Amino acid sequence: MRKLASEVGQRIRNLRLQLNMSQEELAERCGLHPTYIGQLERGEKNATLESIDKVARGLSVSLGRLLENVNGDDEPAGYPMQAYMLLLSENEKNQERLVNILRNVIDYGEK
Repeated sequence: MRKLASEVGQRIRNLRLQLNMSQEELAERCGLHPTYIGQLERGEKNATLESIDKVARGLSVSLGRLLENVNGDDEPAGYPMQAYMLLLSENEKNQERLVNILRNVIDYGEK
């Protein structure tokens, strides 16, 4: 269960940072305590579905987007998931750069 809480927490943190939002700002938007947000991000707390829904709303994402492809397994994710998680952890400008790099690599490989 700890692995799942860590994955969800990392996803929350990545999305929050993409929005240039502090833990305090997210907590305010969610109606939750900033300490609780920190505990969620570090995987120290197992949130209720109600809390996860509040966080998703505070991040302006759907509950599905917040939890998509989160499985909590100890097995390493495949390359597509690793690429997705890398993209998700970056700001929008870096996401654009990374996608352009991938496109260039693919185009180069097809020549």
